Amino acid sequence: MLIRLGYVAMSTVVKNASPSKTMTATNFSKLLDREAAIRKLQRIGAENLHNTLRLLKHNRAHDIMVFRFSSRFIPLIGHEMLGDWDPIPSLSAEFEELGSYAKQNNMRVSFHPDHFTVLSTARKDVLQKSVEDLERHSAMLNAMGLGMEAMCNIHVGGSYGDKIKSAKRFVQNFTAMRMPIQQRITLENDDKTFNALETLEIAEEVGAPMVLDVHHHAVNNNGEDAVELWPRIQETWLKRARLNLDDASSSLPPKIHVSSPKGETEPRSHADYVEVGPLYNFLKAIAPITPKLDIMIEAKMKDSALFKLMEDLKEQEGVTALNEASLQL
Repeated sequence: MLIRLGYVAMSTVVKNASPSKTMTATNFSKLLDREAAIRKLQRIGAENLHNTLRLLKHNRAHDIMVFRFSSRFIPLIGHEMLGDWDPIPSLSAEFEELGSYAKQNNMRVSFHPDHFTVLSTARKDVLQKSVEDLERHSAMLNAMGLGMEAMCNIHVGGSYGDKIKSAKRFVQNFTAMRMPIQQRITLENDDKTFNALETLEIAEEVGAPMVLDVHHHAVNNNGEDAVELWPRIQETWLKRARLNLDDASSSLPPKIHVSSPKGETEPRSHADYVEVGPLYNFLKAIAPITPKLDIMIEAKMKDSALFKLMEDLKEQEGVTALNEASLQL
């Protein structure tokens, strides 16, 4: 099994390269010249995109081909104070440069919209904002010139007192979205509500690939074994490949999320680094049926956690390092 490691949004190694510098709504409202205030937001957005490009160059230098973009490139985008403001066209050059670098270096990039983006909601206003947020994420990927291989990962959402009804609402709301938005979405199990099996069943119904979060599964399950679920989870990716949406997306390997609990009293919180033992056992179990796998590390120490996990995995039986961020098992 060929395994590639990636990390989320920010680097603990590259200094002064935040991809999510912001301006609060309070500070924006204090600026009397609205046009000047909007230009300032755009300048911050340009800086965030520039810093993200710096991170991609850092990743390339260390063979890291899997990366999740920050969803906070542009401050206050979508905020009610800014109405129909669309800053993406004004940042087209920055987006294009970022996407071109990712494509030229065959990097797998993605977004993970925040927890306010939920399709299981019964509230029409929340649903509308959620769909608009997914549309914005897709528009940013389009501005980068990226195809359907660049995806947005979301959770199913809340249960609102009735998980079965909420799951049905999710399916209805998901299938009501434009097809290009549906095709960019992956579904991930969460740590409190929709567990791995429940998320898998929904992913199978709507035709979305599933991202297994092994940490979430450990703290939210009904006794299911992640290894036993894996063939069905992998099939959600193989089904996508058979659709052949485009050349790049058809060859996407499955992706999982990994992290470790911060401690016994905080089992859902993420630790600074990833404990190698449980992950290695899972990887060893699925290796015989999994040719390729991408792993998104969600540990607090970001790329430092990636480098440490790589060193720890290299010490395990049957593991061969291929470069600084990929290995064979």
